[in-house]
Amino acid sequence: MSDVPILSCSKLTKVFGEKELNVSVLKGIDLEVNQGERLAIMGASGSGKSTLLHLLGGLDKPTSGTVMMSGNNLFNLNEGERCHLRNKSLGFVYQFHHLLGEFTALENVAMPLLIGGESVESAQQKAFEILQSVGLKARVEHRYGELSGGERQRVAIARALVTRPKCVLADEPTGNLDKKTAEQIYELLMALNQTLNVSLLLVTHDASLANKMDKVLTLDDGLLLG
Repeated sequence: MSDVPILSCSKLTKVFGEKELNVSVLKGIDLEVNQGERLAIMGASGSGKSTLLHLLGGLDKPTSGTVMMSGNNLFNLNEGERCHLRNKSLGFVYQFHHLLGEFTALENVAMPLLIGGESVESAQQKAFEILQSVGLKARVEHRYGELSGGERQRVAIARALVTRPKCVLADEPTGNLDKKTAEQIYELLMALNQTLNVSLLLVTHDASLANKMDKVLTLDDGLLLG
């Protein structure tokens, strides 16, 4: 593992609302994610788990504190620089996979590479290879409506990994799946973590699945405990 964290935050806070209506969701979070590490964050609904992931991914700005990604202070960058770094360094997997229904699995997975400026031919070749690695070689030309829930989430994982990011942020990636399919998705994530040496930071309500990770942290009353 590298001595420098892939992703980290220091004294991270997030307050919603104004004046007397303020709600302090995060109250000073310190976290480090090292190369190849697997971390799970648990906590009650509304505890701020998704908010924390959004801040770590540069999708929202903190009230105070810093987020470091690949040696860069994320919020010292302009929006274009932040988007570029996010595209190259992070992958995102959500409970609801946000696939584009009019596109094939291959086209959905190729999208981050096309956004990053790769040629169509190169993007589609890399998309095919990563879809093959998640067991969907026979589904590359299928559209959203032709895929099962588990297959859709595999496409979402392939899309998150196609840029070969250093870290994947996963927000309840199996929350919309039955138990058997959820376990298959987790096993896939574990295997990809080992073969690609990609770090995993995921939010989950499932303690049995969280316990398969290297470390389990709990977000409680705005603080991260572990």
